Order: sequence, then structure tokens, then C-alpha cells
Amino acid sequence: MNATRVRASASTQHTPAASLHRERAFNRVLVANRGEVAVRVIRALHELDIEAVAIYSQADEGSMHVRMADRAICIGPPAASESYLRIPSVIAAATTTGCEAVHPGWGFLAENPAFAEACADNDLVFVGPTPEVLARMGDKASARDEMDAAGVPLVPGTGPVSADEVRQAAGELGYPVLVKAAAGGGGKGMRLVSSPDEIERAFAMAAAEAEASFGDGRLYLEKAIVPARHVEIQVLGDASGGILTVGERECSIQRRHQKLIEESPSPALNPERREQMEATAERAARAIGYTNAGTFEFLVGPDGAFYFIELNARLQVEHPVSELVTGMDLVHEQLRVAAGRPLSQTGRAGRRGHAIEIRVNAEDPARDFMPMPGRLERFRPPLGPGVRVDTFVDDGAVVPPHYDSLLAKVIAWAPDRDLALARSLRALNEFEVTGVPTTIGAAAQVIRSEAFARGDYSTSFLDENPVAASSTVLLGSEAE
Repeated sequence: MNATRVRASASTQHTPAASLHRERAFNRVLVANRGEVAVRVIRALHELDIEAVAIYSQADEGSMHVRMADRAICIGPPAASESYLRIPSVIAAATTTGCEAVHPGWGFLAENPAFAEACADNDLVFVGPTPEVLARMGDKASARDEMDAAGVPLVPGTGPVSADEVRQAAGELGYPVLVKAAAGGGGKGMRLVSSPDEIERAFAMAAAEAEASFGDGRLYLEKAIVPARHVEIQVLGDASGGILTVGERECSIQRRHQKLIEESPSPALNPERREQMEATAERAARAIGYTNAGTFEFLVGPDGAFYFIELNARLQVEHPVSELVTGMDLVHEQLRVAAGRPLSQTGRAGRRGHAIEIRVNAEDPARDFMPMPGRLERFRPPLGPGVRVDTFVDDGAVVPPHYDSLLAKVIAWAPDRDLALARSLRALNEFEVTGVPTTIGAAAQVIRSEAFARGDYSTSFLDENPVAASSTVLLGSEAE
């Protein structure tokens, strides 16, 4: 740890009114992350009258989450491996500042069982599932075995395979297949293979990426479901066995196996299929003793059949769409469960209206969505009815090359999908970003498309409908 900054205490900075209607879960919590998720968690902590301690690398010294926190501690150089991923430094930041709990956000150490174990060893509450569940479900091949035992439908696949075994395994499954990292997530260490002559090269590339991203180069294979939709079920669990399912999110608009646009409810599901998927997620959560927030991800085939692909044992980037259609605050629920209290409700969360989330990344769509770090000359997010923007940047902010390219998320809510689409386009039209290329124009092209308007799309949408390089957003008759 290189430096410590101290802000005003929670008792002087935050209105005492919060403690009048909310029971305090903790007094002080470390936010073990950066960027937009750190800002999101800090806001939730302040709403609950809890002090927030931030960590930051030297590259993030001026970041919004550092300015918002009550205390902030520099934990190392810009490289994540020397700062945000260094478990001893993060634990030291929590213990030396008197934190009682650690919220890991998403990415970095959020699904690392060794980190959760280190928290427990230092009398810190890890705001997430148990280390045992993280270890069992973090290994994607092991997770398949757990879900199979629970009666959850699986995509046909294998356990971990070696380079010598991969050709035979792929031939037995039948092409196309997906090569996937056993310890992976977020599209890292994944390759789609359409023919035998591609398999060895894809395997080598995926193994190298998996080793670099997760420190684990093991790979397994899954049969590719084509065309497929990516639909996930948000769950919450508490220590007494209570389970709440918070509906589904449609996440099929992706580039490089990473999500770009999400919506809830999914236009692909009827009420019967929705209940089947929620019941399956609930059964799976009970089978593994899941606690806190998590997401069961499924592929839905053209015949409507659905298959488990992975559990993201953490809060998701796209959680705001679930919050807007349910009226819940998922971070509040996470903190509630972590403090040993039961969920505020169990069963199925009630829902209303429709929400669409667009990720705004510092990327160039014309160059296969290549990340483009730089300085933001102007950053003016949209406002107005039904629009929420989660971000951590403002005018003059530097987008460093060391981390994820996400700048902001625009989430539009409306009583129906048509108005949610219109509000999404209106918000994108109002969004002003200069200094770096962004995905704003690409997202607008997707939302304007006839296929998206019909709700008729799959995970291959961007491969089949390449977006233009322009970042211009057109509305109404201009878009025709």
C-alpha cells in the first residue's frame, strides 16, 4: 500500500435520515474494485449510511470512485496484477482501515475462492457466495457435473481435454464446437470452431488466453448451439435457504462473446418457458447451497430448449435491467444477506414494464471493437424520463489501457418494449462523448434494426449484421 486518503466520516458526510428507515448492516466496507462498479457499490453503501473505503492503482488516483469514497488507499502500480489482483494488498487495505466486510464487485477477485478464503481468515465478511461454492462452480467443467447432478439441462460437452485429445473430442461432439476455458468467464479463453482444420490452432489460442487471464490454461469443449439466444436468470440466496429469482435478462447482442446490449424481459420467452427457467435456476441454487447474488446463464435453442452454460457467482454488469423491472436494489440485498439477515422476499420477484441496457465502451466498432484508451474531451450523459446512466467518468477523465473499456451503461425503462426502444434511441442520441471512439453508434444501429425491433435475434447477430463505423445516431425518419 502506497498511500492513504481520508475523507469526511460517514456521520458527517451522509444524512442521518438513512439510519431512521434502514437497519445498518455494517459500519465500514471495503470496495475491492474500480470504475463503474465501485461507484455503484459506494452509492449503495452511502444510502445505507455505511462508510466506503476505496482501493485504487496509481492509474486511478483521480477516478470518481476515489473521490466518492470516505477513505481511499493506493495499492500499487497500474497493472491489475500488481494492484487490484494482489490479495495481500487488498486484505491489508481492509484490515488497516477497520473494515468489517469486502464487496468485490465483478471481475478481478470477485469469483476467486482464495480471496474469499483470505477474507474469512482475516475476520472480514466477503459479500458473495462461500469460498467452497466459488471453488466448485468457478471450474466450468466441475460446474457442469454439479448441474448435471441437480437435473439441470446441459449443452453436450466434455470435461477438461488435452491438446492431444481435442480433435477426437470435437469429432465425437460434432462441429461446430466451442473451446472454453475451464476457469473462465466473460468470453475470455473461448473460440468457436467450425471445422477440424481449425481445432488445434483454436485450442492453442484459447489456452494461451485462458492462462493469461485466469492463470489456468485448462480447456473443455461444448457443442455449439446455432442459432442460440443467451438468456440468464438472476438469483439471490440467503443463509437460511431462502431463494429469490429476479426474472431473466436477454443478453444475445454480443461481440467477441461479450455482451453489448441486454434487456428484460426476454422477447424470446413465453410465461411457461420463463417459469421453467426460473424454477430450474432455483433448483440449481438450492442444490449447491448458493448464497448472495448470482446468475445462472443458459443458451436457448431455436426449438425453445434451454441449456445451462455457467454460473456467474457475483453481481453482473447488466444487473440494472433487473432492478428497473422489479424495483429492487440488488446491492442492498447483497449487503443484507452478507450481514446474516434473510432476503427481503423469496420466491419470484414481481415485475413491471421493460428495460434495455446499452454498454458504452471506449472501442472502435470499425476495428472489430478494439479497445481505444485515451482522454475524454467531453462526456455528457443523457437525462430525462425513464433513463438511468451508471458511469465513473466525466469531462477530462483518462481511459487507461490497463482495464476493461466500459465507460458507462445507459438503461432505459418504460411500461412496454416499444417505448423502451424509443427511449433507448433518444438517450443514445443525447449522449455526447468526444476524445475516444465509442460503441454508441453501433448500439443505435442494432436497436434501429428490424430484427431487434421484432425481438428476433441471436448471439450471432453482429457477425451476420456488421455495424458501420459511424458513431452517428439517427432517430425517426432520418434512420430509414
